[in-house]
This record gives sequence, structure tokens and C-alpha cells, in this order.
Amino acid sequence: MIRSVVFDVGETLIDDTREWNRWADWIGVPHHTFSAVLGAVVSQGRNNAETFAYFRPGGFDRLAELQRREAAGVGELIEDQDLYPDVRPALSRLRERGVWVGVAGNQTARAAALLRGLDLPADAIATSGEWGVIKPHREFFARVIAMAPGEPDEIVYVGDHRDQDIIPARAAGLGAVLIRRGPWGHLWADDPAVTSQAQVIDSLTELPDLLRPQ
Repeated sequence: MIRSVVFDVGETLIDDTREWNRWADWIGVPHHTFSAVLGAVVSQGRNNAETFAYFRPGGFDRLAELQRREAAGVGELIEDQDLYPDVRPALSRLRERGVWVGVAGNQTARAAALLRGLDLPADAIATSGEWGVIKPHREFFARVIAMAPGEPDEIVYVGDHRDQDIIPARAAGLGAVLIRRGPWGHLWADDPAVTSQAQVIDSLTELPDLLRPQ
């Protein structure tokens, strides 16, 4: 029986398009150029942070640059319009069925505050910036287990990335679901390492029935 579902943030709950465009503006690169390079990095299965190395080959401290963005008044921004349309209905339906709903992803502490400000139908929200540990580190998923009610096999983690979400979640003993959206979700949806360990969905609205006891 599934007691808890915990969601990744970027490209699972949040459409990252606006944030990537803000980064492109910040480093002075056209949106389509930034997206093209990001797509090339993704297609090679590399960390998306490597995208910045193409435009700032001398080194790019993303955290420091984010702090500069904040100081300049163009920092992180997560608003209701950034949510995928299926988020509120799916999370609400899960809670109606008695499932505990959590959110935990690789975001800053400020992003956690912004997410809480959206008043999502979730029981708890946390980020790596608050926990001081990032995916795919095992300790991140230990924190997920500590946060969510139930034994590990009663908790499902939902995300869009094979190496950041599915494989480490399964290694920690959690159930896993990959959503096929965003660049990573489409890249990894048919990967054998995913399909052998996780269920793949195209919309979060599939979750309540998918997790219903048979």
C-alpha cells in the first residue's frame, strides 16, 4: 500500500522555461541559443549545469551568479503560471484518497519559500538548499524517507530524471515513477534502466489510479 508520494520540482511540478530564459538573459545569450545548447547537453546525458560552461568557459559559479541576480532584482521567480496544469488536480486527488503528499527537489532555500507561497495541496515542502544535501546523494533520499510517513516501500518518488530521481530513489528502497515531460523526461522515458525500475506516466493525473491498490 502506498502511503506517501513525494514529487521532484523542476519539470515535474514546475515548467522551467521561464527560469532558463532568465538565465539566458542574465548571461546575454538569445533564448533559442541557450535552449539549443541545453538540449545538446541533455541529449548526451550530462549535467544541465554544464550548459553554462559553453558560454562562460572560464568558469561559472551558478550559486554566486544567482546571488547577483537576486541583488539585481531578477532572482528566482516561481509563480502559479509556472505550474504544469495537472499539478493541483493530481495532488488534490491524492490527498482526497488519503495519500500524504510531499515535495522535495534540488532547489534553493528561496525556491522552497516561493513554492510554499503557492499554497500547493501538499503536506510538506523541502529543498536541497534547506537540507544541505543534493540528489542523487543517498542522504537526500534518507531525508525524504524521514519526512514522509511510511516505510520506504510505501513511499513513491516522482521525477523526470533517470540518474537524479529514479535510480537513487530505487536504491534507497522507494518506489519510483518517471514523468515523460521536459527534456530529461522525454530523454529517459524509454531507457531500460528506467522502465525496469519505474512506471512511466505522461501526466500527473494518472497517479491516483496508478497507485490504487489492485
